[in-house]
Amino acid sequence: MPAAATSVRSGARLPLVVTGDPELLDDLLRLAAAAGTEVDVAMDPPAARARWSLAPLVVVGTDQAPAFEHVRLPPRRRIVVVGRADGPAPGWELAEQIGAEHVALLPAAEPWLVDRFGGDLTGDGRSGGRVIAVLGGRGGAGASVLAAGLAVTAARQKRRTLLVDADPLGGGLDLILGWEELDGMRWSALAESQGRLDAGALARVLPSRDSLVMLSFDRGDAVPLPLPAEAMAAALDAGRRAHDLVVVDLPRRLDAAAVAALQAADRTFLVVPAELRATAAAIQVAKVARLHCTDLAVVVRGPAPSKLRAAEVARSVGLTLAGELKPEDDLCKRLERGEAPAGARGPLHALCSRLIGDVIDTPAEAPA
Repeated sequence: MPAAATSVRSGARLPLVVTGDPELLDDLLRLAAAAGTEVDVAMDPPAARARWSLAPLVVVGTDQAPAFEHVRLPPRRRIVVVGRADGPAPGWELAEQIGAEHVALLPAAEPWLVDRFGGDLTGDGRSGGRVIAVLGGRGGAGASVLAAGLAVTAARQKRRTLLVDADPLGGGLDLILGWEELDGMRWSALAESQGRLDAGALARVLPSRDSLVMLSFDRGDAVPLPLPAEAMAAALDAGRRAHDLVVVDLPRRLDAAAVAALQAADRTFLVVPAELRATAAAIQVAKVARLHCTDLAVVVRGPAPSKLRAAEVARSVGLTLAGELKPEDDLCKRLERGEAPAGARGPLHALCSRLIGDVIDTPAEAPA
């Protein structure tokens, strides 16, 4: 049984079905197909954890009642418990336990469920800003520089922007921007967050300058590693509600939080230096990343010592070429001085401006 399926509603996040009952699953897949969509499927609560907070709708089978007694998932809206009218338990206790809004009993509730699967899934508090994830095809590919450049460029365009450092073992986005001395809340204070955060309050307590807000790691405080997926989901949900754009810098080795960010992203950029070994490494990273996101594209970083062309790199990785980052003479000097990586002009600024426009100006068909 596949863990996930691709929706016929391109760009949409999928409803999540949590059941280990094959007959019930068959019924739910049939009803989803009648509604014109497919679904993500998880066999039990642990398997559902990474997608629980991000899915626009969660449908839980009554067979999961024993499993939810031992697993705690964050509170959320739009949960439906589904069982059969002739089943051993109607599901009311499970609904109360997990905060479900409805209990649907088959076969009588089939038309109602079709409406829920096919309805407008944009109102779960997740509409609003867009999310861009940035991932390196190999170590030192330049993903953090691109992520910071996207955030700085968006802020210069007067877009409310949140930059999220999702790599606990990286060098730190605060250093790239020269923000390490700024006061504000870090991941150490949010690592245990679950459920819905106050979006406005979070934006006010994070380090910020003008239109740009950052969520990064504090080198002085211990953060539970890996960062919990629930904390990432809660932060990105709040980020969408308070900002026009959220940019997430991901680690190359994907942990649960990084997977949650990939699943939340409207578009993900894989940064690949124009080198043969970097391309080979990026092929492996892309294989893993594309399991968790539907819109993945390559940004190729020059120079190309072996004259490898950007289109050839993208073709080898098996992804669309989103853009090419050409060499920028004073970029390294600016980074060493703690200055913003994207100036008011130059190759990085031009690339970031175009990528932001492509993402923000393209309507999301059904954002979660």
